[in-house]
Amino acid sequence: MKNIILLKMKTNNILSYLSIAVLALFVASCVNDDDYATPSPSGTEDPVLTGQQTSFQAIYSRLAQANADGDATAIIEDDEDLYLVGYVVSSDQSGNFFEELIIQNKTDDSDSMDDPRLGLRLAVNVSSLSDTYEFGRKVFVKLNGLTIGTANGILTVAKGEGSQVEQIQEFEYRDIILRGGEVATITPKVVAIGDLTEQDLNTFIQFDNAQINRNELSLTYAGEPSDEFDGFRIIESCDDNSSMLLQTSTFADFKSVQVAQGRGSIQGIMSRDFGDDFNVFVINSVADVNFVNTDRCDPIELDCGTASAQGTTNLFSEDFESQVNNVLISGNGWTNYIEAGTEGWEAYTSGGTNSSLGRSARVGSFNSGDASSIAWLITPAIDLDAQDGETLVFQTSNSFSDGSELELLFSNDWDGTEANITSATWGVLPAAYIVQDSDFFGAWFDSGNVDLSCGSGTIHIAFKYTGSGQATFDGTFELDEISIDYTP
Repeated sequence: MKNIILLKMKTNNILSYLSIAVLALFVASCVNDDDYATPSPSGTEDPVLTGQQTSFQAIYSRLAQANADGDATAIIEDDEDLYLVGYVVSSDQSGNFFEELIIQNKTDDSDSMDDPRLGLRLAVNVSSLSDTYEFGRKVFVKLNGLTIGTANGILTVAKGEGSQVEQIQEFEYRDIILRGGEVATITPKVVAIGDLTEQDLNTFIQFDNAQINRNELSLTYAGEPSDEFDGFRIIESCDDNSSMLLQTSTFADFKSVQVAQGRGSIQGIMSRDFGDDFNVFVINSVADVNFVNTDRCDPIELDCGTASAQGTTNLFSEDFESQVNNVLISGNGWTNYIEAGTEGWEAYTSGGTNSSLGRSARVGSFNSGDASSIAWLITPAIDLDAQDGETLVFQTSNSFSDGSELELLFSNDWDGTEANITSATWGVLPAAYIVQDSDFFGAWFDSGNVDLSCGSGTIHIAFKYTGSGQATFDGTFELDEISIDYTP
């Protein structure tokens, strides 16, 4: 019996030793994996990397050179021992980003020609990346074997497959994207919507004195039946009336939250829509929207709705047939004013897919090189007190209007001189339909019978174009068959 007891004691001791050994191995493995936990910034050091650190500018230059050589992507060979240092500015915690990290090269909003503020996208086939790479986390990207390209118009670094960029896979991403020891405070670049350039893509920016368009205040961020994959809402500047689309995923946890009602600041990342058709602004969470000022900057409106029929007696009409092609519109009481840049409203004739309506008016900043393009085409004065039942109709088309904008405005106090156009009070005529960037570029669209009968006094009506020579803001608009009428 004593031998049996001793044998049991030895066996129990052996099992205890084995348990301790297994526990030690488990603890050791946890310690070795500590690089991928979420430690405090002061408790983690940067990884030690061999090779040469490269820059965001060099990444952009490599892709530009590859494109110039006729290649869609730039491949970083396996034997190129390069790495990149950046800071995470995206977060998938709220579900508005998915399987991607957006990183930029700066923590503050400083910028210079020699060291521009740039960002890029890392495509990673992993969800909940913010658990490992939180906002502000410094990261080191081992570039050897990766590919530089564009996906949906965004510069992307990932794996390569022919001329395509493919995602970095789950089994390898921790060996490619290494966490640094710093969680930095990221200061957004404060910029006006109209001053954005392609260089701002994939970077953390802030708009001040902005708001959601008044016509969308009853909507959620992306929870409407018409929102497929993403919801788009208009952010507009209270300073210069420029605008940009706020894109929210229908998988975001705040998709059903009503959009912010006031005005103020908003922080997010400048990107492109899925089809690479226009610029968008993407927030990490609703905490990035600080529209707390209840005093909105909505414009004056003359909104009588639409009439059931066009007026029967004409007050003013224009079909541009008497104008001269490629010459600024003139005569017939028009004021053709170039506020900024070199482009104004010109007559043109074209056939083919994007044909004119005989001869039409056209304005656009494509290839102008202008930093800003603002052009007004203003009707002669219309006295709304002299008759009743006034209506306005016109046709518009576009040639990939991109980020450019065409507005229909009116003024009761403009004195008819070019010098006072910008100082006059201009309101909007919201009932008119103006061609959208999403509309087919080869078609013409009717404004509808815009009812003016609830207005009073003498007004001027203006077609105001805003664009620039930047590739994403340089679209073209066409205008024709304008008629202001009334019914006696």
